[in-house]
Amino acid sequence: MNLPEGGPISTSFTFETLRGAELVGKPTPSVKPVTVHDEMFNMDLRWFPGSVSFSQKLKVTDPKKFKISGEVEYMACNDETCLPPERESFTFDRKHITRTKAIAALLPAEGEVTAGEPADTATISGETDSTQAIAGEKDSSAEGTEYTSANITGELTNQVSLWDPVVDELKAFGDTSLNASGMAWLYIFLAGFAGGLLALLTPCVWPMIPMTVSFFLKRNKQRRKAIQSALAYGLSIIVIYLILGLLITGIFGASALNDLSTNAIFNILFFLLLVLFAVSFFGAFELVLPSSWTNKLDSKADSTTGIISIFFMAFTLVLVSFSCTGPIIGTLLVEAASQGSVTGPAIGMFGFALALSIPFSLFAIFPTWLQSMPKSGGWLNSVKVTLGFLELALALKFLSVADLAYGWRILDREVFLVLWIVIFALLGIYLLGKLKLKHDSDLDYVSVPRLFFAIISFAFAVYMVPGLWGAPLKAISAFAPPLYTQDFNLYKGEVHAAFDDYEAGMAYAEKVGKPVMIDFSGFGCVNCRKMEAAVWIDPKVKNMLENDYVLITLMVDDKASLPKTLEIKEHGKTRKLRTIGDKWSYLQRSKFGANAQPFYVLLDNEGKPLGPSYAYDENVDNYLKFLKNGLANYKNKQ
Repeated sequence: MNLPEGGPISTSFTFETLRGAELVGKPTPSVKPVTVHDEMFNMDLRWFPGSVSFSQKLKVTDPKKFKISGEVEYMACNDETCLPPERESFTFDRKHITRTKAIAALLPAEGEVTAGEPADTATISGETDSTQAIAGEKDSSAEGTEYTSANITGELTNQVSLWDPVVDELKAFGDTSLNASGMAWLYIFLAGFAGGLLALLTPCVWPMIPMTVSFFLKRNKQRRKAIQSALAYGLSIIVIYLILGLLITGIFGASALNDLSTNAIFNILFFLLLVLFAVSFFGAFELVLPSSWTNKLDSKADSTTGIISIFFMAFTLVLVSFSCTGPIIGTLLVEAASQGSVTGPAIGMFGFALALSIPFSLFAIFPTWLQSMPKSGGWLNSVKVTLGFLELALALKFLSVADLAYGWRILDREVFLVLWIVIFALLGIYLLGKLKLKHDSDLDYVSVPRLFFAIISFAFAVYMVPGLWGAPLKAISAFAPPLYTQDFNLYKGEVHAAFDDYEAGMAYAEKVGKPVMIDFSGFGCVNCRKMEAAVWIDPKVKNMLENDYVLITLMVDDKASLPKTLEIKEHGKTRKLRTIGDKWSYLQRSKFGANAQPFYVLLDNEGKPLGPSYAYDENVDNYLKFLKNGLANYKNKQ
């Protein structure tokens, strides 16, 4: 009980009704809690091992009106994970007071009430004092894994049973995707590593490699010490960016960043920020941090020695290269953190810093490689301008997320595709030297690498052209708006959900006698679009979804307002559901114990699962097996 903020959910008692009595003190546990300092939460945690009972003393002031009701919330954990918080309701009234002669005189004459435990309440033990009775204890054992009904008000649903938690049933099927992250750690790491490689090829970083390595080699007469200094320099870069990733999550929190990922203001601001970076990359102006910062760090590096000096040198590199690395880092952090993963930003920054630090170490170990290293020149600015085109294209994705979540319809699929076609066509023209920007050098001839990159850019632009008539374009399905936003669409292979309301879909499924597939999705969900474009359009999958199941798609980031703001209790706090997305997100958390998208679950007509859930996996055979298994279990139940 009473754990600090930021830790697991504390055990707590809420007394909703209290008539004819007064609380005396607070709930008291039957055993003493174990206290251990937890490194992950960085706080002292307390818990009750095994079973525990809590007693609350009451002073009964009016036995005739005596009634007390409320609920206890608690969480059960082991050394690896915690189960979702559970709530147990309790109710006591005058029937649960053990009669004594003195108390009997105060109560109305009625059937004998004996001491003992009713089926749905706990025991009330009595005292002989005529002015008070003692309320007893309710066993709130935290060693079981039984899930109670979701905490739902009558305004949220008229069919409470459809909202009953089914986490135990899913686990009984061997479900392994309940806590799956929307973005694999390996993917985040590789994205960060690729970003680091791109950052190396910018004018802010590439010239620093030979300068820094030469400095280490000249400062240390012994080659072994020079290598040690270069390795320490690379390690310092990793530590700095890793701390940055951890700070981002620590300050905002993964869940807050996940909420921001579909917030209109956030996405518009990031869209404008990326456009600003792109314009800077094109040469309109230079984005740099205050020179006083780099000067101060540079002086620190000169005045200190050893590892500390090297660390300040690495910090100077981070600040000096900000104008080139800032857009890459910002994009990476948003993509990683918006998935809701606590460790995502740190893993992404580790990959980025690792790629950035490798050359400094390798060239120090093999200094002869410096002679074959391409010299700085106009090609570096070309890389920067190319990144500007890519930033501009990516900026549209963030504007699209806000547009979809709020239903503005200003950036439908065909508008998005037209803009991307123009951007990548212009990139191809630029790479061929037919478009020259402010800081570009004269191009006497087109090098082979530029020619191949131009071919790729033109080919990509041409690839997107059929999308204007409805072609699915699997390669960019994660970025482009969904097909249903396109006004002119000749393609008929996509799958559309029959319902976007949970209870309406469940009622229809019961009427026609079909199982249900719930698709928890989101307008800003990259992997959801990939599944729809790569898996759902398979003829066999499409046939099953349209004919054997009732498909219900619930958008957890739908910003359309509910007719009325609803209040629910979650984790001991009263929360308000203001939008349709809030409602479906709460359904996913409370019923299925999951919060990542995409999340697919098959249900019978009573809202019970027909098999394990399914997360992001583009293997069509696995998805068919998932659907067939659910259909077979549904028929067996029938």
